[in-house]
Amino acid sequence: MDVHLCPHDPTWAAQFSAEADCIKAALTPLPIRLTHIGSTSIPNIFSKPIIDILGEVANLEMLDLASETLAPLGYSAKGAFGIPGRRYFSKSDESGIRSHHLHVFESGSEGALRHRAFRDYLCAFPKIAAEYSALKLQLIKNQPTDWDSYMDGKDPFIKRTEQDALAWAQTVQDFRA
Repeated sequence: MDVHLCPHDPTWAAQFSAEADCIKAALTPLPIRLTHIGSTSIPNIFSKPIIDILGEVANLEMLDLASETLAPLGYSAKGAFGIPGRRYFSKSDESGIRSHHLHVFESGSEGALRHRAFRDYLCAFPKIAAEYSALKLQLIKNQPTDWDSYMDGKDPFIKRTEQDALAWAQTVQDFRA
């Protein structure tokens, strides 16, 4: 799959909100907290036009029992998909192009905190967000635009920035709430 980046689209927030409403309705009565994450949630940076959603539930086993209710929305359950403590779902549009990723963790878990901290840190520090955007553009310019090369190229920046973001998040009041 080729990687395609585009400028920030202000409609991504509304797309997240509409999708979150559908997910919550499908999973009723299972309570789930949904947060817009990933590059589409960060203003003014280039992103793949795929809405990333962080879900937080009290118990992953309860989600496992209810996960088939997401299939009518177009979500495909992928299990942990390489990240222990996560349940991953992907959704494609009618033409087969991936449109949404849903990453679900238990509430307060390291995985959930890491995703929120990274997003909040880049939103709070636009210069770092711009560096991330420039890196992504450079990766698709100078390397094959396949998914694995792109992800591998971003990994060192993400890991370094996640550590900074988690340290920063500890200083922010009510971050864990």
